Parts: sequence; C-alpha cells; structure tokens
Amino acid sequence: MLKQLLLPFIAAFALAGAAGAQTVDASTPDGLIKGLVDDVMSTVKADKDMQAGSIPKITALVEQKIMPNANFQRTTQIAMGRNWSKASPEQQKQITEEFKTLLIRTYAGAISQIRDQTVQFKPYRGAADDTDATIRTQVVNKGEPIQMDYRLEKTAQGWKVYDINVLGAWLTEAYKGSFNTIVGQQGVEGVIKTLQDRNRQLANAKS
Repeated sequence: MLKQLLLPFIAAFALAGAAGAQTVDASTPDGLIKGLVDDVMSTVKADKDMQAGSIPKITALVEQKIMPNANFQRTTQIAMGRNWSKASPEQQKQITEEFKTLLIRTYAGAISQIRDQTVQFKPYRGAADDTDATIRTQVVNKGEPIQMDYRLEKTAQGWKVYDINVLGAWLTEAYKGSFNTIVGQQGVEGVIKTLQDRNRQLANAKS
C-alpha cells in the first residue's frame, strides 16, 4: 500500500530538491523552488550515474541538498496526523528517519526518469509577510502537463518545503490514511515496522 502511495510523489521530490549550486535564493518561496528546479534538472541530466539510479550518489544528493531545503519532520508530523502525539519522542524520530529512508531509496527510479522535462511556473502573488506559501507549477514532457505544487513555510533559515501536490493529491494527505490504518491495527510501532520492512525490501532489491 505504501508503495502505491509513494511512487506518484517521488518524481516531485526529485524535481523539487536537488540544489546543485550555491546560488539558490531561499528568501522567497518562488525563488527557492525556481532555483532548486533549475539546479536539479541540469545536475541530473549531466550525471549518468544518477540517471542509472545510483543509490550512493542519490543518497548523498538528498542528504546534502534536499534535506537542508525541506522540513521533513513537519512533513512526517502532518502525515501522521493525530497519531503523531501518540508516539514518544524516540518513536517520532524513528518514524521520521524511516520515512526519509523510504523516500531516498525510491528516489533512484524517479531521478533516472529525468530527461527532457521542462517546468512552467504559475505567477506567485504572496505578500511579503506571509509565513506559508503554495508555489504552483506544471511539468511538461509528452502528453498533458502534470500539475505539481509545493507548500513551503518561512523559518529563521529561510523558506522550507514541507508538502507536495501531484495532480490534486497532497503527499501528506495520501500517507495520512495509510498511517491511520496501520496505527489503528498495530499501534505506532506498526508504522515503524511497516517502514522498516519496506526499506529492507528496497535495500535487498538494489543489492
């Protein structure tokens, strides 16, 4: 179930996050997304190992470039919904790390698909004092454009991505139902075990 929910969103994270240069402007939400998208497209297109799905390279890219521009704990907290408060601090840490690992391990397939896509940015009309923003884009390749939107929050370190919408479905909302079901049947430990099991399956598949 997690795999079906995950796959439509991995390409979005891949496009959203890999800053290849140090010139990305995090002072505005649209500036951050535009800079990240431009960098990832050029970085991946120039790296045959990433296009082939190299786990070590993609893991390093995610840890060094994507995570500093995202608030992944908030992503996990929203996806867990009311169940987040049922988890101990240690369980919250475990869920966040396992969820992140699951996304990283699945990046390989999405990044290997980046070829000739282009991204169109819709006008952003936010106010200077906004602390939450949605940047709307379309990914164009063959066929109909794919809607891809980003939610960001303003922090002391600049704007951070915390949610992504593909074709009208937000990542956090898609996972919330799955996590709710697992917690209802197996408790918070069930979420941790499900994520750990899936990560082991992905690791074995790549070995």
